[in-house]
Amino acid sequence: MVKVSVGVTVYNVEEYLRECLDSIMNQTFKDFEVIMVDDGSTDNSFNICQEYVARDNRFKLIHQENKGRGQAGAKNTCLRYMTGEFVTWVDSDDIVDNNYLERLLEVQAKTGADTVKCFRKYIRDGNVYFVQGYEEGINNVDGVAELTKKDGLLNSLDNYLASVEFWGTLAPRELYKGLVLSQGVVLEDQGNKFKLYLRSKKNVLLLDQLYSYRIRKGSLMDDKRGKTPLSKELDHLQDCTYNWDKLMYYVDVTDYDVKEIHEAYMKKLDRIIPSEINLSEEDMGIYRKAINRHKLKISKL
Repeated sequence: MVKVSVGVTVYNVEEYLRECLDSIMNQTFKDFEVIMVDDGSTDNSFNICQEYVARDNRFKLIHQENKGRGQAGAKNTCLRYMTGEFVTWVDSDDIVDNNYLERLLEVQAKTGADTVKCFRKYIRDGNVYFVQGYEEGINNVDGVAELTKKDGLLNSLDNYLASVEFWGTLAPRELYKGLVLSQGVVLEDQGNKFKLYLRSKKNVLLLDQLYSYRIRKGSLMDDKRGKTPLSKELDHLQDCTYNWDKLMYYVDVTDYDVKEIHEAYMKKLDRIIPSEINLSEEDMGIYRKAINRHKLKISKL
């Protein structure tokens, strides 16, 4: 059994894929496998993945028909083929520092945490941008901060601690046992990562910016082109509330701080402000009515 399984879900990212896979291949820690799942790409991504399978026997490739919106379907396939003691994820248009695996494993061994999540920097138009001041207000020792289970769950509403994503996270494969990620929606990390926190006993944040997150047009997070500002906001609201409702369902089933998390959800809906600044007064009224309808719905839960 290898130490770490690295999951890479692939869909039409030929422009960035080699840079991503090279960053994994060049890790200072060597005992890993890479499970690549091509989710029905229509560009040259599948062929690029085959190149890495031929170059390095740690790289494995599975091809499947596209499972719909989001990456959850491809992640579920990754999990079926992983054999490592630990699991981590790298999005196929992002890159990781050479010591990404080494540092995550060091912190896990030192803390005994079930999940270790590092922080990110950004890539835009080929330039790398480090985030300044993000560690302020986070109580930490030597760059490592404990993340309580409650904060991990509440963070699904705001992501103020940047812990909601699967990428950049190291966790034992055993923690994923029996877990199936909900498919067919975007923001699937928001609607699934909290399941790990409900199972975990200890979680930590590593303040090192080891993960480079690419901001680009045409990504899964930029799939609403051609829609009106109001339509974009209503779609985003629907995606978010779908995942938040699922959070509340799991919290209720496990009977974990139901009242407090329900109250935080209601407050989150009160604070939502559309990201588009050019909504008309009429459109803003329609948007607010949608929020109020949802508040009425969950107030009965």
